[in-house]
Amino acid sequence: MRWFILTLALFVVPPSFAAKSAVRGAGAITVDGVTYRLGGIDAPAPDQLCIDDHADSWACGIEARDQLIRLIADRDVRCQDLGRDPTYNKWHVGICTAGDDATSLNRLMVRRGLAIDSPTAGQDRFGDDQTDAKNNRRGMWKGCFVAPEDFRFGRKDGVLLGAACRADKDREIRQVLFPQDPTAPPGCNIKGKYALRAHVTGNIGIYHLQACRSYPAMTNPDRWFCSEDDARAAGFRKAYNCRPFSRQRS
Repeated sequence: MRWFILTLALFVVPPSFAAKSAVRGAGAITVDGVTYRLGGIDAPAPDQLCIDDHADSWACGIEARDQLIRLIADRDVRCQDLGRDPTYNKWHVGICTAGDDATSLNRLMVRRGLAIDSPTAGQDRFGDDQTDAKNNRRGMWKGCFVAPEDFRFGRKDGVLLGAACRADKDREIRQVLFPQDPTAPPGCNIKGKYALRAHVTGNIGIYHLQACRSYPAMTNPDRWFCSEDDARAAGFRKAYNCRPFSRQRS
């Protein structure tokens, strides 16, 4: 009977996995084959731009991703699995830590001003950390930016955030944050375009791979993605003319 109780206890421990990881972006980590979106925060995508405290364009999405890589270094990552990601159910939502650090990577990214608090299901986990980052002008808060969600959905009229936003430069700021001809981040060659026809399938846009017939003609993409999974997680579907020709894997 004692052996049975011990065995049962092993099966009811909440899932938490520790392993070497791969950073997909500032808000997502793959651990032992499972991709976790960092829960309770919203981080900039690799192609998101911000304005720094000198009024210059700043690749804040790349910087945030690189900072997360440095936070993890060569340590194992452990993620508390909070269930399937409601946006892209191939991914999970997690609260993740690196090595023996008791402070989650989720919290550290908000504290550094490289992600914003994103309350879910009535839980506000990192509001105090965001207030501290904002008051001390850390990361994105030192300049001017739009919330990562507003960037992902192409909301060019989204609220401007940060210490360096100027009402008299509103139009110029938005042109920087939403460039007409965005530059592809290194290693990210998948083109994304917002499209009303994508709404039929519950998406916000369409992505095009290099192997697709539509790729060369797509000269003014709205977004750039590093993988098909990243594009799908952002709410984009593959262009229909890609299917017979694409051999790329997500």
